[in-house]
Amino acid sequence: MLTIFIVTATLFAILYLYFTRNFNYWKDRNVVGPEPTVFFGNIMESVIRRKHLIMIYKDIYEAFPKEKVVGIYRMTTPCLLLRDLDVIKHVMIKDFDLFNDRGVEFSEEGLGLNIFHADGDRWRVLRQAFTPLFTSGKLKNMLNLMSDRGDKFIKMVEKICDKEPEQQIIPLVRKFTMASITTCAFGMELDEEMIETLDKLDSLIFTTSYGNEIDMMYPGILKKLNSSIFSKMIAPFFDNLTKTIIEQRGGKPTNRKDLMDLILELRQKKAIEPMKKTHDEQVTTLELTDSVIAAQTFIFYAAGYETSASTMSFLLFELAENPDIQEKVIAEVDETLKRHNGEITYDTLSEMTYLTQVFHETLRKYPVADILLRNAKADYAVPGTNVTLKKGQTVVVSGFGIHYDPKYYPDPEKFDPERFSPENVRNRHPCAYIPFGAGQRKCLGMRFGQWQVQVCIIKLLSKFRFEPSTKTMSEFSYDPTRLLVYPKSGIFLNILPRNY
Repeated sequence: MLTIFIVTATLFAILYLYFTRNFNYWKDRNVVGPEPTVFFGNIMESVIRRKHLIMIYKDIYEAFPKEKVVGIYRMTTPCLLLRDLDVIKHVMIKDFDLFNDRGVEFSEEGLGLNIFHADGDRWRVLRQAFTPLFTSGKLKNMLNLMSDRGDKFIKMVEKICDKEPEQQIIPLVRKFTMASITTCAFGMELDEEMIETLDKLDSLIFTTSYGNEIDMMYPGILKKLNSSIFSKMIAPFFDNLTKTIIEQRGGKPTNRKDLMDLILELRQKKAIEPMKKTHDEQVTTLELTDSVIAAQTFIFYAAGYETSASTMSFLLFELAENPDIQEKVIAEVDETLKRHNGEITYDTLSEMTYLTQVFHETLRKYPVADILLRNAKADYAVPGTNVTLKKGQTVVVSGFGIHYDPKYYPDPEKFDPERFSPENVRNRHPCAYIPFGAGQRKCLGMRFGQWQVQVCIIKLLSKFRFEPSTKTMSEFSYDPTRLLVYPKSGIFLNILPRNY
């Protein structure tokens, strides 16, 4: 009995020492931070799915208001949370070449070689090749596709709300984003079978994976094990879908000018490579195989579907809670559409300046894809501090923390679109608003996402007003099992026909 006790005690002692071996790292370097918990570091409540990771980082940000940087532990791995906007600007923009990799590495097979997750030379090749595909000129051609899906969506909403005005908003507007994304990316008309399949994929794509925590504890292990943070069921779907569409188009672009057309135009150039920084620089080239194209269409769908639906839902919630703001947006929508004969064009969207301010204030309060991660490619002396990051260490930036900091946004809980008036934007630090990221790794599809949200909101407000219902919550808690910011209780609103 005594032997068993000694062996057990020794085993626990060894495990304790192993899982706390790094926990003096920041203290030894005189960097302040929250006390870590054995095994979990500072993210225990996220690991056990009690609290969203985004809110944990926000709490840490707010707990150290006088610090430029805060030492934290993602599981047992020391990382640095950045608070100072000038430090963030250095890391994300000025010294970007030392921080162009994100914090998660996994297998490049399947969907791993997408532009969001790719690192190093692979990312550089994809970024330079795909950036021209997301200019205003290219995306203008997709506005008609969005608008057409918007018209069909409104007819469906009219039928639904005629029977029951109170609606759960997120599932409702997802029907628009799903139709919009699939037609703009793949040129597809959705049938019931495809809708059912995409609904099933939703939980696989947007539910948090313990692969993230494993990679936090053992950085790079997923790549070494040829594993991924995504379910194995996702890749075959997008592979098959992409190959089918390419075959239907004979491997060549058509006149639809959707994303697949733009990629096939790019593919005709054969292998793609980045611009050389010097004449004799050796660069990575990449062939746009069907699987590489599938990885890009997957991330385009994933990035544009849930984020746009959530943003629209929070925006409509704020309009319902602030009827004076809603009336001002409606007036702008009506006046602008009248000038453009009811058509939604690039000029139409450009002239709806107040709607644009409402859009940005929504993402200020609800940055749905919040956390920014970067890995140091070399030892790095953090500007304005005595801290040196070691090669391979990760920095964390909390968008929620910054967006709710009264130093940048007085009375941060208040929904105030005037924060994004041209004058206020000019006078604000460029890193005080980062819902799409910052620097060269800023979201490539942000313009598409903004237009998609605005088109749907314009269509809805042309026909309906939104009011709180008996189920509307005044405050949200966020589902810790979801990858993005998603309210546990949902968003319920009354959708009422406009009588003017």
